[in-house]
Amino acid sequence: MNNKGILIGWLSGTLVLFLVVSSAATQAFTLESVMKSPFPSGLVASPTGDRVAWVSNDQGRRNIWIADGPDPAARKITEYSEDDGQEIGELAFSADGELIFFVRGGNANNRGEYPNPTSDPGGACQEVWAARATGGELLRIGEGVNPVPSPVGGQMAFVLKGQVQLAEAKDNFRPRPLFRARGTCGDLAWSPDGTKLAFVSSRSAHSFIGIYDLSTGSLRWLAPSVDGDSHPVFSPDGKRVAYFRFPGRTDSYYSREGSSFAVVVADVATGTARVIWTCPDESGGFAQYYPTHPLRWADGGRLLFYSEHEGWMRIYALSSEDGELVALTPGESEAEDSALSPDGKRLVFSSNANDIDRRHLWIVSVAGGEPKAITPGTGIEWAPVWSSGGQTIFFLCSTAFQPAALAALSMADGRRRLVAAGSIPNDFPVNLVAPQPVLLKAGDGLEIRGQLFVPRDIQAGDKRPAIIFMHGGPIRQMLLGWHMRSYYHNAYAFNQFLANRGYVVLSVNYRLGIGQGRAFRLAPNGGYRGASEYQDIVAAGKFLQALPMVDPQRIGLWGGSYGGYLTALGLARDSELFAAGVDLHGVHDWVMDWRSEDRTWGIREEEMRRLAFDSSPIADVRFWTSPVLMVHGDDDRNVDFLQTIDMVQRLRTEGKAHVETLVFPDEVHSFLLHRHWLEVFSAASDFFDRFLRKAEKKR
Repeated sequence: MNNKGILIGWLSGTLVLFLVVSSAATQAFTLESVMKSPFPSGLVASPTGDRVAWVSNDQGRRNIWIADGPDPAARKITEYSEDDGQEIGELAFSADGELIFFVRGGNANNRGEYPNPTSDPGGACQEVWAARATGGELLRIGEGVNPVPSPVGGQMAFVLKGQVQLAEAKDNFRPRPLFRARGTCGDLAWSPDGTKLAFVSSRSAHSFIGIYDLSTGSLRWLAPSVDGDSHPVFSPDGKRVAYFRFPGRTDSYYSREGSSFAVVVADVATGTARVIWTCPDESGGFAQYYPTHPLRWADGGRLLFYSEHEGWMRIYALSSEDGELVALTPGESEAEDSALSPDGKRLVFSSNANDIDRRHLWIVSVAGGEPKAITPGTGIEWAPVWSSGGQTIFFLCSTAFQPAALAALSMADGRRRLVAAGSIPNDFPVNLVAPQPVLLKAGDGLEIRGQLFVPRDIQAGDKRPAIIFMHGGPIRQMLLGWHMRSYYHNAYAFNQFLANRGYVVLSVNYRLGIGQGRAFRLAPNGGYRGASEYQDIVAAGKFLQALPMVDPQRIGLWGGSYGGYLTALGLARDSELFAAGVDLHGVHDWVMDWRSEDRTWGIREEEMRRLAFDSSPIADVRFWTSPVLMVHGDDDRNVDFLQTIDMVQRLRTEGKAHVETLVFPDEVHSFLLHRHWLEVFSAASDFFDRFLRKAEKKR
C-alpha cells in the first residue's frame, strides 16, 4: 500500500480507520470531500445463505448493494445514477433470497403529494419494485408501501392507500387487492406456512388485529375491543399471534407516549386472547414504537419486547406460558437495534452500556444471563443482522475518523472486517479531529453531555470563534463519532468542516434527548411546556466563554428542526451571548400548528397555549439583534414552512436583526438532494465566516 492509501484493520477488538498520508496539509479538506463517503442504511439479511443487502446513498445516488458473505466483493444491483431525491427503503428478501423487494419514493404529504425535490415536471410517486440478487432489469410492481414477502415464497403482500394488495410470482407479480376492510391497514405479518396474513386495521381512536386466511378467503378479528392493538407477530408454529394493546383514545398517535400497555397473545383458530403481561406504570408508548422490531417470538415460547418501565429502554423476555419476565439487556443503559439468531436462542443488540456516548454490540441468551460485549473499543456499531446460517453477524459501524460502513463478525473465529471497504473514497479527508467528551452543568444543576471539536491548528493564546450545534428530534443523541442516522452523519461532517476552518465546535446533548434514560427524555417543562432545555444551551455558551481558546464575543448557534428551534430561541433571548445563528427548518411558534392547514393536532387549551407562546422564539423576537440565516424546504412535512415565513416577517418588522434566507422549493424536512446539503453547509460556512470571523484575517 502506498503512503497515500487507506489501511483498514482491527486493533484490540475495535475497528479503526488508519489514514496514512505523506502530509495532511497536502490533502484538500472541502465540504465535497468530507461528505463524499456513501452512507449505508436499511441492512437486511437473506433467509438463506450469508447474503445481505443494504441501501448506499452515494452523494444522492441511492442504490441497493448485495454481499454474499463477508469476504466476497459487494456488488450494486440497481443503477440509479442521479441525485434525484428519490428514497429507497423497506428492503425485503424473497424466501429463496433471489429477489429483493423495495420501495422507491417518499411518503405523500397530507395533500397526497409525493416528494419531488427536483421539481420534475413529470411528478413523483412511491412504488414497490423487485430486483434480482444477481442484478439485471428491475420489475415495477406498482404504487404502494410495506412489501412483506411470504416466508414460503411466490407471494408478496403490500399496502396501497390503506388496503392490502397481493402480488404473486405466477402472475409476474401483477398486484391485485387481497381483500377490502374498513380503516387503514398496515403492520402486515405472514404466518410461517404462508396461508394467513395478520394486519392492523387502524380506525382513528381504536384499532383491531385481523387475520386473513388465503385458503378460505375469510377474515377474523382477534379479540376486538375498544383499545388500540398493534404489531402482530405469529408464533413459530403459526397457532398464536402476539401483539401490543394500548388504551383506546381520541387524541393523536403522538400522545400514546405516557400510557400503560399490555402484551396480548391470541389463538388464531378461535380468536380468543389473553393478556400475559401489563406494564406496571404509565411508561408505555415510546419503546413500543421507536425500535424497528418492538415485539418478536424467540425460542422456548418467549416473547421479546422493549419497555421503559424500569427507567431505561431495555429488552425483556416474557414467557408466553406463565408470564415470567426477564430483563436481557443491562440496566442504566439503552438498547436499540437488535436481531435474533436463526435458531431464536440468542439476541444481538446495540447499546450504550458502559459507554454512554457510543453504541456497541452485545450478545445474550434469550433465556437470560450476562450479556457479552462483542465490539468493545472506541468505535460505534449499530443495525446488526444475523446471517441465516448463524455464523456471521453483519452490522454498520463508524469511528471518530471513519464514516459509516458495513462490517462483519465471524461467530466461529471472532474475526472482524469491513465489507466493501473500498466504498470509502481515497480522497476522504485525513485531518479530522476526535471530538472530546465534556460535561456541562445547567442552571438547575443537571449534568449535560457534549462533544467538543478542537481545531488541530489551535495555538496557545488563540481566541477562536466557537459554534454550538444542537440536534433535532429532540429524541436524538449525538455521539463521539460519525452518526448512524444520515441527517446527523451530514451534521457531523459539517462540524468537522467547521473545526477544520478553525472554529471550536460544541455539540450538545440537551435534556429531552435519548440515550440517558426515560427521565432525561421526559424532563419536566420541556418544549412548549416551558423550554427547560434552553438552559442547557445557555450552559453550553457559558462553558465556551470560559475556555481560554474561545473569543467569548464570537459564539454562534446552528441546528435543524428542534435544533433550529433552539437556535432561534437563543438568538431571541440572548443575542448578547450568541452572536449569529443558522436555523434549519426550526419551530418558532408552538401555537402555530393549531392554525396550520396541514396539521391535525395542536395545542387547544388556552392556558397551555399561553405557556406554549412564551416558550416560543416569537415571544422574544423584539430582543433579537444577532444575524440569522434561515433555511427551509417548502414541502416540509415535519415543520410547516409557515414557521419560517412568519418568523422572517416578524424579524423584518422589528428591523433589529440582519436576516438571510435559503429556500428550497419542493424540498422536504430531511433534505433529499445531496446538492442541497452542500448548498446549505456552504451558505452556513460563508455566513459564519462573515459574522463570526470578520475581525480575523481571512483564513
